[in-house]
Amino acid sequence: MTPKQRIIKFIYPLLRSYSASTLVSNGIRANVNEAVPDQVFYSLQGVLSNGTQFDFSALIKKKVILVNVASDCGYTPQYTELQQLQELYEDRLVVLGFPANDFKGQEPGTDKEIEAFCQKNYAITFPMFQKHSVLKPGQNSIFKWLSSKELNGWNDQQPVWNFCKYLVGDDGKLQYYFPPSVSPLSKGMLSAIDIPLR
Repeated sequence: MTPKQRIIKFIYPLLRSYSASTLVSNGIRANVNEAVPDQVFYSLQGVLSNGTQFDFSALIKKKVILVNVASDCGYTPQYTELQQLQELYEDRLVVLGFPANDFKGQEPGTDKEIEAFCQKNYAITFPMFQKHSVLKPGQNSIFKWLSSKELNGWNDQQPVWNFCKYLVGDDGKLQYYFPPSVSPLSKGMLSAIDIPLR
């Protein structure tokens, strides 16, 4: 962990506390009309950081949180909370991480370096995909689905920063978009997932 990453890890609890105390929720979007996607979520595919193809049909009947991640961001310590969700609810919920260097060069590493960083510092076990842009015009196909209402049925919100979280229900519908300031273990997010924290 670099000195910058140590500082980030140290100050994150303050950032999280501030967000909670000020009830930061601007930017949360919900599929209030239960819009059905035009393209089936389970038809998507991606490539994991180790080069293995990942078929989204393996996610049928599970809730899925898709997150664009980075190693040098103020929100990087959310890896800990995402891993907690994965461990607590692995029979019902899958977290997917998508490294991207779209915001201020905060993910400079290679796929191998990112994987090593995540395992060493956060003991990540959830699937991590190959580094790729999550923004247009070079946006990967998964984030194209997440941020194109023509594909997902209602949402056109691209990530605004690292650690934006998209929640897909166990029916394959995109249910929520959460901005970076929303902690994965916040009451609002747990309520949206509808899985009580143990």
